Amino acid sequence: MSGARAAGLLLGVLADGAVGGKQRGRPVGGAATATAVLFGVAAGRAGRGRPVLRAASTAAATWAVLGAARIAADGTQLARDLETGELRSARGILSALDTRCTDELDVIGLSRASVEAVAEHTSDQVVAPLAWGAVAGVPGLLGSRGITALRRRAAGWGPRYRWAGWVLARLDELVHLLPARVAAALTVAAAPVVGGSAGAAWRAWRRDTAVHPSPNAGRVEAAFAGALEIRLGGRTVYPHGVVELPVLGDGRNPDAGHVTRAVELSRVVGWLATAASAVFAVLAGLRGR
Repeated sequence: MSGARAAGLLLGVLADGAVGGKQRGRPVGGAATATAVLFGVAAGRAGRGRPVLRAASTAAATWAVLGAARIAADGTQLARDLETGELRSARGILSALDTRCTDELDVIGLSRASVEAVAEHTSDQVVAPLAWGAVAGVPGLLGSRGITALRRRAAGWGPRYRWAGWVLARLDELVHLLPARVAAALTVAAAPVVGGSAGAAWRAWRRDTAVHPSPNAGRVEAAFAGALEIRLGGRTVYPHGVVELPVLGDGRNPDAGHVTRAVELSRVVGWLATAASAVFAVLAGLRGR
């Protein structure tokens, strides 16, 4: 069954590349998490002894949760809008990707936020689902992505359900604890492919994330900053107030060109994560025999 899981992951990635960037929605999200995980468990049991069914269910789940093509489409459009001065359009796209306030951001601020969003979503919507899919199959794919979707939805639930948002945030941090570090490591490895610096990515990752409020997102964003030799972080305005985030990287301020390169870096990280997850699924299956 190890080969079936690996094949399903690869087919799901190909499906996402073929049609994922053309649509905003995905079957999994928000309140559908529990149902999706139950479906995943049922599909996994039904697929025992049936490699074709297991590969098909894994491919469908991978396509359902993966966000690689959508990240590339949104990032490319952001770069195009910033290059042509369509800041209103850029703010609209960014608002759908990130909770920060975008109304007062200039080109540099929008570029910085865009690179940070591409980095974070690459970790959450590409590396994490593939990693959990390699470890736990369909339930891992749907569960990891669903928790992230619930955590983002909880931001709008209001003060009455603040406790639920806190619980989901901690659970999301736990689920992404290892995948975020894998994403940062893959960013270091991928940096030279897009003309970036692996050394700077490693230094920024190890040096600049100690005081970042997120134990996961800050690592990937720092690695992206170092790889692209730009500065990220700093003063960020959210609906609940102003947050002084640590400066990540020590290069120049980002521009539209760096957003384009961030998308390219995200693609390469996704390819590496796909290969690594498929290999891990095969090896784990062989060891389990």
